[in-house]
Amino acid sequence: MAKKIAIAGATGAVGRLVRQMLEQRNFPYETITFLASQRSAGKTIQFKGETHTIQLLEPNVFDDIDLVIGSTPDDVAETFVPWAVERGTIVVDESGYHRMLDHVPLVVPEVNPDAITGHQGIIASPNCSTTQMVVAMKPLHDFSKIKRVVVSTYQSTSGAGVAGQADLIEGTRNALEEKPWDYQAFAHPIAFNVIPQIGSAKHLGYTSEEMKMVWETQKIFGDDSIQVCPTCVRVPVSNCHSESILVETEEPISAEQAIQLFEAAPGIQVMDNLEQGVYPMPSNSDDRDDVFVGRIRKDISCENGLAFWCVSDNLRKGAATNAVQIAELLV
Repeated sequence: MAKKIAIAGATGAVGRLVRQMLEQRNFPYETITFLASQRSAGKTIQFKGETHTIQLLEPNVFDDIDLVIGSTPDDVAETFVPWAVERGTIVVDESGYHRMLDHVPLVVPEVNPDAITGHQGIIASPNCSTTQMVVAMKPLHDFSKIKRVVVSTYQSTSGAGVAGQADLIEGTRNALEEKPWDYQAFAHPIAFNVIPQIGSAKHLGYTSEEMKMVWETQKIFGDDSIQVCPTCVRVPVSNCHSESILVETEEPISAEQAIQLFEAAPGIQVMDNLEQGVYPMPSNSDDRDDVFVGRIRKDISCENGLAFWCVSDNLRKGAATNAVQIAELLV
């Protein structure tokens, strides 16, 4: 058991969910410490009916910590993770800073739990859009190796943080009232609009968010031969990312076989009845930890292709839930 644990970034949106899940899942520990920036240090929060004072995220705080879950931006993770590792603390890092480093395992517990055994003090949690996709890919890949993935994402504004949520809510309100809104998180209006760019220009016309899906998928499966063609789009939805996914496998998988594989896989729930209008949507997947799949069908343009629709709460399984599950593996 990790006797002494901590949450870095404990007051952020994902940090609050990590706190909630540690409590709900009865995570084992002897002491818990909540860490944040100077802005929040000294404030108090409630956890399991007790009052805790938030401590400043600084080097010496890790002298007596066994395990920390980090829910911080990349630049903060770049700074604090070495402090922790130097003092013998194991870090589960939700930022993007360490994901593609060769010595850092990139882990989704339903997909590659054994990868944590090679850690050198840091275990990374993938990007939210990658996480739900690889969970859905796993049972299919185990049945017949996936050669190629074509994925289009429909990503919610919660993925852009508090500013993204404000841009959606206030931008929509002002648009309805025919008033201007000074968008902070997005370069274009998100109200009544979709934006086919998430992240910066990165590689051959693909964005940084899209290339994360390529590189992280290959690393998680340990197979650089898996080809991924992603298009990442921001949509005017408050929470939950949706993805249209087409996989091409070495051997054909029927829709019926795929449904059976999905239903038997951990962390996946099937919602698939087109005639009755049953399929995953952000409205029925919000605040839930599983990955939901539906619209499962053979690809009529490719002999070994299978198409499906996938929705997951990007703040939970895409971030907080996955990090807590990694911590559970460690203890």
